[in-house]
Amino acid sequence: MEVKTYRFAETVRALGRASRHLALGVPVFRSPPGLLGVQRSIRRNGENVVISVAVKERPWGAVVADMVEGVIVTNELSGSRADIARSALWRAIDNEELAA
Repeated sequence: MEVKTYRFAETVRALGRASRHLALGVPVFRSPPGLLGVQRSIRRNGENVVISVAVKERPWGAVVADMVEGVIVTNELSGSRADIARSALWRAIDNEELAA
């Protein structure tokens, strides 16, 4: 689990840098979700957004996908803007060699 914890933290940092570069809001990420039986939860409190993602016993790609989609949802993106941001976020993770 220690390796996944490290990868989670590094992915959070990479997504934060990429989000700021794209002038997007950066959510807070945590693990695991506080709700039983869910793999991702989103909590809004005014301007603050917390994305909770289950890491344990899940494929790493699914964890990363939930994190990327969390940024998209946080910023209420849709259509081509969401596609452009999603691609940039995945590239940022891939550049950090964290996606695999």
